[in-house]
Amino acid sequence: MGLVLAHRISRTQANVKVFEHDSQPGGLSTYNDYGDFTWDKFYHTITPTDTELIDFIEELGLGEEMQWRRSLTGYYAKNKFYSISSSLEFLLFPVLGIFDKMRLGYTLFQGSRINDWKNLEKIPVKDWLISLGGKRTFEKFWSPLLNAKLGENKTKVSAVFIWTYIKRLFKARSSAAQKEHMAYVTGGYKTVFDKLEKLLEETGSSLVLNSAVTDISANPEGGMNLTYNGEVEHFDKVVFTAPLNVLEKVTSPALFEISKNGPPIEYLGVICLILVTKRPLTPFYVLNIGDNDIPFTGVIGMSSLVDLEETAGHYITYFPQYIGADHKYWSKPDDELRSIFLKGVKKLYPEFQETDVVSSHVHKAFKVQPLQVLNYSSIVPKIQTKHSDFYVLNTSQFVNESVNNNSVVSHVDNFMTDFKEELKASEKVVV
Repeated sequence: MGLVLAHRISRTQANVKVFEHDSQPGGLSTYNDYGDFTWDKFYHTITPTDTELIDFIEELGLGEEMQWRRSLTGYYAKNKFYSISSSLEFLLFPVLGIFDKMRLGYTLFQGSRINDWKNLEKIPVKDWLISLGGKRTFEKFWSPLLNAKLGENKTKVSAVFIWTYIKRLFKARSSAAQKEHMAYVTGGYKTVFDKLEKLLEETGSSLVLNSAVTDISANPEGGMNLTYNGEVEHFDKVVFTAPLNVLEKVTSPALFEISKNGPPIEYLGVICLILVTKRPLTPFYVLNIGDNDIPFTGVIGMSSLVDLEETAGHYITYFPQYIGADHKYWSKPDDELRSIFLKGVKKLYPEFQETDVVSSHVHKAFKVQPLQVLNYSSIVPKIQTKHSDFYVLNTSQFVNESVNNNSVVSHVDNFMTDFKEELKASEKVVV
Protein backbone atom coordinates (compact mmCIF):
# COMPACT_ATOMS: atom_id res chain seq x y z
CA MET A 1 0.00 0.00 0.00
CA GLY A 2 2.81 2.39 0.86
CA LEU A 3 4.58 1.86 -2.45
CA VAL A 4 1.43 2.20 -4.55
CA LEU A 5 0.53 5.37 -2.68
CA ALA A 6 4.06 6.76 -3.01
CA HIS A 7 3.97 6.13 -6.75
CA ARG A 8 0.66 7.97 -7.07
CA ILE A 9 1.92 10.95 -5.05
CA SER A 10 5.23 11.07 -6.92
CA ARG A 11 3.29 11.58 -10.15
CA THR A 12 2.39 15.01 -8.76
CA GLN A 13 5.03 17.66 -8.03
CA ALA A 14 5.74 16.31 -4.52
CA ASN A 15 8.81 14.28 -3.58
CA VAL A 16 8.03 11.19 -1.53
CA LYS A 17 10.07 9.19 0.94
CA VAL A 18 8.88 5.69 1.84
CA PHE A 19 10.06 4.23 5.15
CA GLU A 20 10.06 0.42 5.37
CA HIS A 21 10.90 -1.31 8.65
CA ASP A 22 12.00 -4.56 6.95
CA SER A 23 15.01 -5.25 4.77
CA GLN A 24 12.88 -5.50 1.60
CA PRO A 25 9.64 -3.87 0.45
CA GLY A 26 6.18 -5.30 -0.08
CA GLY A 27 4.67 -6.36 3.23
CA LEU A 28 2.58 -9.52 2.72
CA SER A 29 3.39 -9.36 -1.00
CA THR A 30 7.15 -9.41 -0.52
CA TYR A 31 9.44 -12.00 -2.05
CA ASN A 32 11.80 -14.69 -0.80
CA ASP A 33 15.11 -16.18 -1.92
CA TYR A 34 14.44 -19.88 -2.51
CA GLY A 35 18.04 -20.64 -3.46
CA ASP A 36 18.07 -21.03 -7.22
CA PHE A 37 15.32 -18.47 -7.77
CA THR A 38 13.37 -15.65 -6.14
CA TRP A 39 9.60 -15.78 -5.88
CA ASP A 40 6.75 -14.51 -3.72
CA LYS A 41 6.97 -15.28 0.00
CA PHE A 42 3.24 -16.01 0.14
CA TYR A 43 1.08 -17.04 -2.80
CA HIS A 44 -0.54 -14.40 -5.01
CA THR A 45 -2.41 -14.39 -8.28
CA ILE A 46 -4.23 -11.91 -10.51
CA THR A 47 -7.79 -12.62 -11.62
CA PRO A 48 -9.61 -11.06 -14.59
CA THR A 49 -11.83 -9.14 -12.16
CA ASP A 50 -8.81 -7.41 -10.55
CA THR A 51 -9.29 -4.46 -12.87
CA GLU A 52 -7.65 -1.82 -10.66
CA LEU A 53 -4.57 -3.98 -10.14
CA ILE A 54 -4.32 -4.86 -13.83
CA ASP A 55 -4.59 -1.18 -14.80
CA PHE A 56 -1.89 -0.30 -12.27
CA ILE A 57 0.51 -2.96 -13.57
CA GLU A 58 -0.05 -1.72 -17.11
CA GLU A 59 0.52 1.85 -15.93
CA LEU A 60 3.92 0.75 -14.60
CA GLY A 61 4.80 -0.51 -18.08
CA LEU A 62 4.61 -4.14 -17.02
CA GLY A 63 1.49 -5.12 -18.95
CA GLU A 64 3.43 -7.44 -21.23
CA GLU A 65 4.91 -9.15 -18.17
CA MET A 66 1.49 -10.44 -17.09
CA GLN A 67 1.24 -14.07 -18.07
CA TRP A 68 -2.31 -15.43 -18.30
CA ARG A 69 -2.82 -19.15 -17.88
CA ARG A 70 -5.74 -21.48 -17.39
CA SER A 71 -5.93 -22.54 -13.75
CA LEU A 72 -7.38 -25.76 -12.40
CA THR A 73 -9.41 -26.11 -9.23
CA GLY A 74 -9.65 -29.28 -7.18
CA TYR A 75 -11.46 -30.60 -4.12
CA TYR A 76 -10.21 -33.25 -1.70
CA ALA A 77 -12.71 -35.26 0.33
CA LYS A 78 -12.87 -38.80 1.71
CA ASN A 79 -9.32 -39.58 0.52
CA LYS A 80 -10.11 -38.69 -3.09
CA PHE A 81 -9.24 -35.83 -5.43
CA TYR A 82 -11.84 -34.25 -7.68
CA SER A 83 -11.36 -31.68 -10.43
CA ILE A 84 -14.06 -29.01 -10.56
CA SER A 85 -12.40 -26.82 -13.20
CA SER A 86 -15.18 -26.93 -15.77
CA SER A 87 -18.94 -27.00 -15.87
CA LEU A 88 -18.91 -30.68 -16.85
CA GLU A 89 -16.58 -31.63 -14.01
CA PHE A 90 -18.74 -29.70 -11.61
CA LEU A 91 -21.82 -31.60 -12.78
CA LEU A 92 -19.98 -34.89 -12.28
CA PHE A 93 -18.71 -33.92 -8.80
CA PRO A 94 -19.84 -36.96 -6.74
CA VAL A 95 -19.70 -35.35 -3.29
CA LEU A 96 -22.94 -33.50 -4.10
CA GLY A 97 -26.14 -34.74 -5.69
CA ILE A 98 -27.46 -33.04 -8.80
CA PHE A 99 -30.00 -30.97 -6.86
CA ASP A 100 -27.32 -29.91 -4.36
CA LYS A 101 -25.07 -28.87 -7.24
CA MET A 102 -27.83 -26.74 -8.63
CA ARG A 103 -28.23 -25.07 -5.24
CA LEU A 104 -24.46 -24.53 -4.99
CA GLY A 105 -24.37 -23.03 -8.48
CA TYR A 106 -27.25 -20.77 -7.53
CA THR A 107 -25.33 -19.66 -4.40
CA LEU A 108 -22.25 -18.74 -6.45
CA PHE A 109 -24.30 -16.99 -9.11
CA GLN A 110 -26.32 -14.98 -6.61
CA GLY A 111 -23.28 -14.18 -4.49
CA SER A 112 -21.36 -12.81 -7.47
CA ARG A 113 -24.29 -10.49 -8.30
CA ILE A 114 -24.81 -9.02 -4.81
CA ASN A 115 -23.43 -5.53 -4.27
CA ASP A 116 -25.22 -4.52 -1.05
CA TRP A 117 -22.76 -5.98 1.46
CA LYS A 118 -24.27 -3.97 4.35
CA ASN A 119 -27.20 -6.38 4.55
CA LEU A 120 -24.88 -9.39 4.43
CA GLU A 121 -22.91 -8.35 7.51
CA LYS A 122 -26.06 -8.78 9.60
CA ILE A 123 -26.36 -12.47 8.67
CA PRO A 124 -24.19 -15.33 10.02
CA VAL A 125 -22.34 -17.00 7.17
CA LYS A 126 -23.90 -20.40 7.94
CA ASP A 127 -27.44 -19.02 7.83
CA TRP A 128 -26.82 -17.22 4.52
CA LEU A 129 -25.26 -20.24 2.80
CA ILE A 130 -28.06 -22.54 3.97
CA SER A 131 -30.74 -20.09 2.86
CA LEU A 132 -29.31 -20.08 -0.67
CA GLY A 133 -27.92 -23.56 -1.06
CA GLY A 134 -29.68 -25.73 1.46
CA LYS A 135 -28.47 -27.59 4.54
CA ARG A 136 -27.04 -30.61 2.70
CA THR A 137 -24.94 -28.44 0.38
CA PHE A 138 -23.67 -26.50 3.38
CA GLU A 139 -22.73 -29.62 5.35
CA LYS A 140 -21.09 -31.42 2.43
CA PHE A 141 -19.34 -28.51 0.70
CA TRP A 142 -19.21 -25.25 2.63
CA SER A 143 -18.81 -26.44 6.23
CA PRO A 144 -15.50 -28.33 5.67
CA LEU A 145 -14.09 -25.35 3.77
CA LEU A 146 -15.11 -22.86 6.45
CA ASN A 147 -13.68 -25.12 9.14
CA ALA A 148 -10.38 -25.39 7.25
CA LYS A 149 -10.26 -21.65 6.67
CA LEU A 150 -11.50 -20.43 10.07
CA GLY A 151 -11.50 -23.31 12.55
CA GLU A 152 -13.46 -22.35 15.67
CA ASN A 153 -13.90 -18.84 14.26
CA LYS A 154 -16.32 -20.05 11.58
CA THR A 155 -19.30 -19.38 13.87
CA LYS A 156 -18.25 -15.75 14.36
CA VAL A 157 -18.17 -14.38 10.84
CA SER A 158 -20.93 -12.83 8.77
CA ALA A 159 -21.89 -13.69 5.20
CA VAL A 160 -19.55 -10.89 4.05
CA PHE A 161 -16.58 -13.18 4.71
CA ILE A 162 -17.51 -15.79 2.09
CA TRP A 163 -19.14 -13.22 -0.23
CA THR A 164 -15.81 -11.43 -0.72
CA TYR A 165 -14.25 -14.66 -2.01
CA ILE A 166 -17.21 -15.52 -4.21
CA LYS A 167 -17.20 -12.01 -5.66
CA ARG A 168 -13.52 -12.15 -6.59
CA LEU A 169 -12.63 -15.75 -7.36
CA PHE A 170 -15.77 -17.28 -8.79
CA LYS A 171 -16.05 -14.44 -11.31
CA ALA A 172 -12.49 -15.15 -12.50
CA ARG A 173 -13.61 -16.86 -15.69
CA SER A 174 -12.89 -16.09 -19.30
CA SER A 175 -16.13 -15.00 -20.91
CA ALA A 176 -14.95 -16.50 -24.19
CA ALA A 177 -13.77 -19.91 -23.04
CA GLN A 178 -15.72 -20.17 -19.77
CA LYS A 179 -12.59 -21.53 -18.14
CA GLU A 180 -10.82 -20.14 -15.14
CA HIS A 181 -7.83 -17.97 -15.98
CA MET A 182 -5.37 -16.30 -13.67
CA ALA A 183 -2.15 -14.37 -14.17
CA TYR A 184 1.21 -13.69 -12.60
CA VAL A 185 3.89 -11.12 -13.35
CA THR A 186 7.13 -12.48 -14.76
CA GLY A 187 9.58 -12.61 -11.86
CA GLY A 188 6.77 -12.37 -9.30
CA TYR A 189 6.03 -9.30 -7.24
CA LYS A 190 9.74 -8.51 -6.98
CA THR A 191 9.45 -7.29 -10.58
CA VAL A 192 6.68 -4.89 -9.51
CA PHE A 193 8.60 -3.58 -6.50
CA ASP A 194 11.82 -3.14 -8.48
CA LYS A 195 9.93 -1.10 -11.09
CA LEU A 196 8.21 1.00 -8.43
CA GLU A 197 11.52 1.79 -6.75
CA LYS A 198 13.05 2.76 -10.11
CA LEU A 199 10.14 5.05 -10.95
CA LEU A 200 10.34 6.68 -7.52
CA GLU A 201 14.03 7.43 -8.05
CA GLU A 202 13.28 8.97 -11.45
CA THR A 203 11.02 11.54 -9.79
CA GLY A 204 13.49 12.35 -7.01
CA SER A 205 11.62 10.19 -4.50
CA SER A 206 13.07 7.28 -2.56
CA LEU A 207 12.51 4.05 -0.64
CA VAL A 208 14.41 3.66 2.63
CA LEU A 209 14.69 0.12 4.01
CA ASN A 210 15.62 -1.08 7.53
CA SER A 211 14.09 2.08 8.97
CA ALA A 212 12.41 1.91 12.35
CA VAL A 213 10.10 4.91 12.75
CA THR A 214 9.83 5.64 16.48
CA ASP A 215 7.98 8.95 16.62
CA ILE A 216 5.70 11.13 14.49
CA SER A 217 4.75 14.56 15.81
CA ALA A 218 3.58 17.96 14.61
CA ASN A 219 6.21 20.61 13.99
CA PRO A 220 5.25 23.90 15.71
CA GLU A 221 6.18 25.80 12.54
CA GLY A 222 4.06 23.58 10.28
CA GLY A 223 4.35 20.14 8.79
CA MET A 224 5.49 17.04 10.64
CA ASN A 225 8.60 15.72 12.32
CA LEU A 226 9.45 12.06 11.87
CA THR A 227 12.05 10.23 13.95
CA TYR A 228 13.68 7.12 12.49
CA ASN A 229 16.91 5.28 13.32
CA GLY A 230 17.74 8.05 15.80
CA GLU A 231 17.36 10.86 13.24
CA VAL A 232 14.68 13.54 12.92
CA GLU A 233 13.46 14.72 9.52
CA HIS A 234 10.82 17.30 8.60
CA PHE A 235 8.04 16.67 6.06
CA ASP A 236 5.12 18.70 4.79
CA LYS A 237 2.74 15.73 4.97
CA VAL A 238 2.78 12.26 6.54
CA VAL A 239 0.60 9.37 5.34
CA PHE A 240 0.63 6.50 7.83
CA THR A 241 0.04 3.03 6.28
CA ALA A 242 1.12 0.66 9.08
CA PRO A 243 -1.34 -1.21 11.40
CA LEU A 244 -3.25 0.55 14.17
CA ASN A 245 -1.22 -0.97 16.99
CA VAL A 246 1.89 0.62 15.46
CA LEU A 247 0.06 3.93 15.01
CA GLU A 248 -0.70 4.04 18.74
CA LYS A 249 2.95 3.34 19.62
CA VAL A 250 4.74 5.90 17.45
CA THR A 251 2.25 8.74 17.04
CA SER A 252 1.12 11.36 19.50
CA PRO A 253 -2.58 11.18 20.49
CA ALA A 254 -2.71 14.85 19.53
CA LEU A 255 -2.62 13.74 15.87
CA PHE A 256 -5.47 11.25 15.78
CA GLU A 257 -8.46 9.85 17.57
CA ILE A 258 -9.58 6.24 17.36
CA SER A 259 -13.19 5.53 18.24
CA LYS A 260 -13.67 1.95 19.39
CA ASN A 261 -17.27 0.82 19.48
CA GLY A 262 -16.72 -2.82 20.41
CA PRO A 263 -14.14 -5.49 21.22
CA PRO A 264 -10.71 -5.42 19.56
CA ILE A 265 -10.65 -6.54 15.94
CA GLU A 266 -9.57 -10.16 15.59
CA TYR A 267 -7.26 -11.12 12.77
CA LEU A 268 -6.54 -14.32 10.95
CA GLY A 269 -2.85 -15.04 10.60
CA VAL A 270 -1.19 -17.60 8.37
CA ILE A 271 1.50 -20.22 8.74
CA CYS A 272 2.62 -21.54 5.38
CA LEU A 273 4.91 -24.40 4.45
CA ILE A 274 6.50 -23.96 1.04
CA LEU A 275 8.07 -26.95 -0.68
CA VAL A 276 10.42 -26.65 -3.63
CA THR A 277 10.52 -30.07 -5.26
CA LYS A 278 11.97 -31.93 -8.22
CA ARG A 279 8.58 -33.30 -9.25
CA PRO A 280 5.08 -31.79 -9.23
CA LEU A 281 2.78 -32.50 -6.30
CA THR A 282 -0.56 -31.32 -7.67
CA PRO A 283 -2.10 -30.48 -11.05
CA PHE A 284 -4.37 -27.88 -9.43
CA TYR A 285 -3.63 -24.24 -8.73
CA VAL A 286 -6.08 -24.40 -5.82
CA LEU A 287 -6.94 -27.62 -4.03
CA ASN A 288 -9.75 -27.08 -1.53
CA ILE A 289 -9.65 -29.54 1.35
CA GLY A 290 -12.80 -30.97 2.89
CA ASP A 291 -10.91 -33.06 5.45
CA ASN A 292 -10.51 -31.64 8.94
CA ASP A 293 -7.57 -33.95 9.72
CA ILE A 294 -5.26 -32.18 7.26
CA PRO A 295 -3.14 -29.57 9.12
CA PHE A 296 -3.37 -26.92 6.39
CA THR A 297 -6.19 -25.04 4.70
CA GLY A 298 -5.48 -26.06 1.13
CA VAL A 299 -2.76 -26.64 -1.43
CA ILE A 300 -1.60 -23.94 -3.84
CA GLY A 301 0.22 -25.50 -6.79
CA MET A 302 2.00 -22.39 -8.00
CA SER A 303 3.88 -24.35 -10.65
CA SER A 304 0.60 -25.39 -12.27
CA LEU A 305 0.25 -21.70 -13.15
CA VAL A 306 3.81 -20.37 -13.32
CA ASP A 307 6.28 -21.46 -16.01
CA LEU A 308 9.08 -23.67 -14.67
CA GLU A 309 11.72 -21.30 -16.07
CA GLU A 310 10.61 -18.86 -13.36
CA THR A 311 11.55 -21.37 -10.65
CA ALA A 312 14.79 -22.82 -12.03
CA GLY A 313 13.02 -25.93 -13.30
CA HIS A 314 11.73 -26.79 -9.84
CA TYR A 315 8.12 -27.01 -8.60
CA ILE A 316 6.90 -24.70 -5.84
CA THR A 317 3.86 -25.56 -3.73
CA TYR A 318 2.31 -23.65 -0.82
CA PHE A 319 0.52 -25.28 2.12
CA PRO A 320 -1.19 -22.51 4.15
CA GLN A 321 -3.04 -22.75 7.44
CA TYR A 322 -5.08 -19.72 8.55
CA ILE A 323 -5.33 -19.44 12.32
CA GLY A 324 -6.35 -16.99 15.03
CA ALA A 325 -4.07 -15.13 17.39
CA ASP A 326 -4.46 -17.68 20.20
CA HIS A 327 -3.68 -20.80 18.14
CA LYS A 328 -1.07 -23.18 19.56
CA TYR A 329 0.90 -23.18 16.28
CA TRP A 330 2.32 -19.72 16.99
CA SER A 331 4.34 -21.08 19.91
CA LYS A 332 5.82 -23.99 17.97
CA PRO A 333 9.31 -23.76 16.40
CA ASP A 334 9.62 -23.95 12.63
CA ASP A 335 11.06 -27.48 12.65
CA GLU A 336 8.05 -28.80 14.57
CA LEU A 337 5.62 -26.99 12.25
CA ARG A 338 7.46 -28.38 9.25
CA SER A 339 7.10 -31.90 10.66
CA ILE A 340 3.36 -31.44 11.33
CA PHE A 341 2.69 -30.08 7.85
CA LEU A 342 4.80 -32.76 6.14
CA LYS A 343 2.67 -35.45 7.77
CA GLY A 344 -0.33 -33.82 6.12
CA VAL A 345 1.49 -33.71 2.76
CA LYS A 346 2.25 -37.44 3.03
CA LYS A 347 -1.38 -38.20 3.86
CA LEU A 348 -2.57 -36.28 0.80
CA TYR A 349 0.13 -37.66 -1.47
CA PRO A 350 1.26 -41.14 -0.36
CA GLU A 351 3.72 -41.26 -3.26
CA PHE A 352 5.49 -38.14 -1.97
CA GLN A 353 9.17 -38.70 -1.15
CA GLU A 354 11.17 -36.28 0.96
CA THR A 355 14.15 -37.03 -1.29
CA ASP A 356 12.30 -35.02 -3.95
CA VAL A 357 12.45 -31.90 -1.76
CA VAL A 358 15.00 -29.35 -2.95
CA SER A 359 14.21 -26.99 -0.06
CA SER A 360 11.45 -26.28 2.45
CA HIS A 361 10.45 -23.01 4.08
CA VAL A 362 8.09 -22.01 6.88
CA HIS A 363 6.68 -18.49 6.53
CA LYS A 364 4.42 -16.75 9.04
CA ALA A 365 2.29 -13.61 9.11
CA PHE A 366 0.42 -12.77 12.30
CA LYS A 367 -2.11 -10.33 10.82
CA VAL A 368 -3.44 -11.18 7.38
CA GLN A 369 -7.22 -10.81 7.28
CA PRO A 370 -9.58 -9.15 9.77
CA LEU A 371 -12.33 -11.48 10.94
CA GLN A 372 -15.48 -9.99 9.45
CA VAL A 373 -17.80 -10.71 12.35
CA LEU A 374 -21.46 -9.68 12.48
CA ASN A 375 -21.91 -5.92 11.98
CA TYR A 376 -18.17 -5.62 11.43
CA SER A 377 -18.30 -2.16 9.87
CA SER A 378 -19.87 -0.73 13.04
CA ILE A 379 -17.06 -1.96 15.32
CA VAL A 380 -14.09 -1.17 13.09
CA PRO A 381 -12.13 1.63 14.76
CA LYS A 382 -12.83 4.94 13.05
CA ILE A 383 -9.69 6.99 12.60
CA GLN A 384 -10.07 10.74 12.66
CA THR A 385 -6.88 12.71 12.19
CA LYS A 386 -6.59 15.96 14.15
CA HIS A 387 -3.89 17.55 12.02
CA SER A 388 -4.24 18.75 8.43
CA ASP A 389 -0.80 17.36 7.53
CA PHE A 390 -1.38 13.85 8.88
CA TYR A 391 -3.31 11.03 7.14
CA VAL A 392 -3.99 7.37 7.87
CA LEU A 393 -4.58 4.70 5.23
CA ASN A 394 -4.36 0.99 6.11
CA THR A 395 -6.12 -2.36 5.84
CA SER A 396 -8.19 -1.80 8.99
CA GLN A 397 -10.43 0.24 6.66
CA PHE A 398 -11.24 -2.84 4.53
CA VAL A 399 -14.75 -3.56 5.80
CA ASN A 400 -16.24 -5.37 2.80
CA GLU A 401 -13.26 -6.88 0.99
CA SER A 402 -10.71 -9.60 1.47
CA VAL A 403 -7.15 -8.35 1.74
CA ASN A 404 -5.62 -8.58 -1.73
CA ASN A 405 -3.61 -6.30 -3.96
CA ASN A 406 -6.56 -5.24 -6.08
CA SER A 407 -8.26 -3.92 -2.93
CA VAL A 408 -5.05 -2.10 -2.01
CA VAL A 409 -4.85 -0.29 -5.35
CA SER A 410 -8.56 0.55 -5.18
CA HIS A 411 -8.27 2.08 -1.71
CA VAL A 412 -5.19 4.08 -2.69
CA ASP A 413 -7.01 5.45 -5.74
CA ASN A 414 -9.99 6.45 -3.59
CA PHE A 415 -7.62 8.15 -1.15
CA MET A 416 -5.95 10.09 -3.96
CA THR A 417 -9.34 11.22 -5.27
CA ASP A 418 -10.05 12.77 -1.87
CA PHE A 419 -6.62 14.25 -1.08
CA LYS A 420 -4.68 14.63 -4.33
CA GLU A 421 -4.86 18.42 -4.38
CA GLU A 422 -3.65 18.69 -0.78
CA LEU A 423 -0.73 16.34 -1.43
CA LYS A 424 0.05 17.96 -4.77
CA ALA A 425 0.58 21.28 -3.04
CA SER A 426 3.30 19.75 -0.84
CA GLU A 427 6.98 19.57 -1.62
CA LYS A 428 7.99 16.72 0.67
CA VAL A 429 5.75 13.82 1.69
CA VAL A 430 6.53 10.71 3.74
CA VAL A 431 4.69 7.38 3.57
